[in-house]
Amino acid sequence: MRRAWPLTVRGTAAAILALASFVAAAQLGSVQLLGFGVFLVALVIVSLVTLHITRRDVELSRSSSPAATPVGGTARVTVHVAVRTALPTTPGTWVDRVPEGLTGRSDGRFPALGSGLRGGDRAVDLVYEVEAARRGVHWVGPLELTIRDPFGIARRSAEIGDTTRLMVTPECIDLPPLTAFAGATGGMLHATTTRLGQGSDNLVARPYAPGDSMRRIHWRATAHRNALMVRQEEQESTPEATVVLDCAAARWEPDAATRTGADPRFEAAVTACVSAVNALARDGYAVQVIDADGNPLSETVPGGDHSAVAVLLGRFATVTAHGSADLAGLARMWSSVTTGPLVLVTGRLQAADVESLAVLPSHSAHPVLMTAHPVDDALAHAVATGWYATSIDVDVDLRDAWARVSQADVTAGADHGLA
Repeated sequence: MRRAWPLTVRGTAAAILALASFVAAAQLGSVQLLGFGVFLVALVIVSLVTLHITRRDVELSRSSSPAATPVGGTARVTVHVAVRTALPTTPGTWVDRVPEGLTGRSDGRFPALGSGLRGGDRAVDLVYEVEAARRGVHWVGPLELTIRDPFGIARRSAEIGDTTRLMVTPECIDLPPLTAFAGATGGMLHATTTRLGQGSDNLVARPYAPGDSMRRIHWRATAHRNALMVRQEEQESTPEATVVLDCAAARWEPDAATRTGADPRFEAAVTACVSAVNALARDGYAVQVIDADGNPLSETVPGGDHSAVAVLLGRFATVTAHGSADLAGLARMWSSVTTGPLVLVTGRLQAADVESLAVLPSHSAHPVLMTAHPVDDALAHAVATGWYATSIDVDVDLRDAWARVSQADVTAGADHGLA
C-alpha cells in the first residue's frame, strides 16, 4: 500500500471549502454555512469509509509474449487482474512498473467491475507493449491500482502482485556464410550423398556378409577383387568451429563488469559473438563458445540446431565482463592442435595483444579477429600476422564487417580485413 494523499482534487477542494465554511460561520454567525460545512465533512468521511471498509480480494498474474525478447524487439505484456468484492467497483487507474532497460507506456484506465456476489470473480486483462532497449533480465511490476469512491472524493492506491521476469537477449544478426568453406568442410551447405548406388566419395567397399541386400553389391569392386563386395557408407565427421568472446574486464569499460547493457562496445561484441555462432551453426559447424580463459560460455551448439542457438541467446542475456586479460593463454590452448574456423571477438586491442596471438592463425582453417576498439595500427598488424581482422565498433555495420572477413579467397595484403 502506498502512502499518498487520500483525497482527489475534488475531495481536497471539498475539505478546504468545509474549513472555509466553518470559519465564515463563526465570523458571521451563519447556521447555513455551518450546516454546509458539516455536510462537506460528512461527504468526505463517507467517501473514505466506503473505500476502506469494502473488502476487495485481488489476484494478479502477468505474462509476456515472447518470453525472451531480443534487443530492439517488442514484448506484449498481459496483466490478468481478478477482483472479488461484494460491491461494484468504480473506474480507476493502473500503472505497471517498468524498469530501466524497457521502454513503453504501461498505464491506463481501470474499468468499473460489477458485484461478485453473483457469478464469482470479475476479471480484466490489461495489455501493453514494451520495447527491449537493454540486454539483461528485467523485472516488471508490481501493479499499482488506484480506485475512487463513487463521488470522486477519495482515492485509494495499492500495489498488487509480484514482479515478473522478462529476459532481453542480445540481438542476433543474420550473417553471410564463410563462402570459401561452405561445402568444403562437410557442413550443411555440403550436400553429401547418402542414398545407396549414388556417388562414390563417401562410399567404401567391404566383403559380402550373409544378410546383406543384393542392392548393396559394389560391382566394380567385385570385378576387381574377384569376390562379392558390397557398398558401405563412410561416416563423415561434423566440422568444428570455435568462437571466443574476450570478456576480460581490462579491455572494456568498468560498467561492463557490473551490469548488462552498460558498455556499448561490449554489447557490440556480444552481438557479434552470438551472430557468428548462429552463422557457423547454420552452415553445419558444431560451434564451441568459450571466453579468453578457455571457460565455456554455453554448451556446444550443434550444426543446424536452431533450438541450441536459442539456448545460447538466453545464456548471453546475462554475460558481463570478467576474467583475466592474458590473451597468450589462447595461443597455448591451440599450440599442438588445429581447428576449423576460429573467431575471436575482443575489445581494446593493442599491438602487444596481436603479438600474443600471432601464432594462432597457423592453427586455424580461417582465423577471424573482430575488435570493438582497435588501437592505432593494431588491425593492420593483425592482418600481417595472418588474421582476417576487422573493427566492430558501435558505428560499424556488423554484416559488412563479417562479409569482409568471411572471404578466404582474398588477395594477399594488409587490407582484406580492415574497416
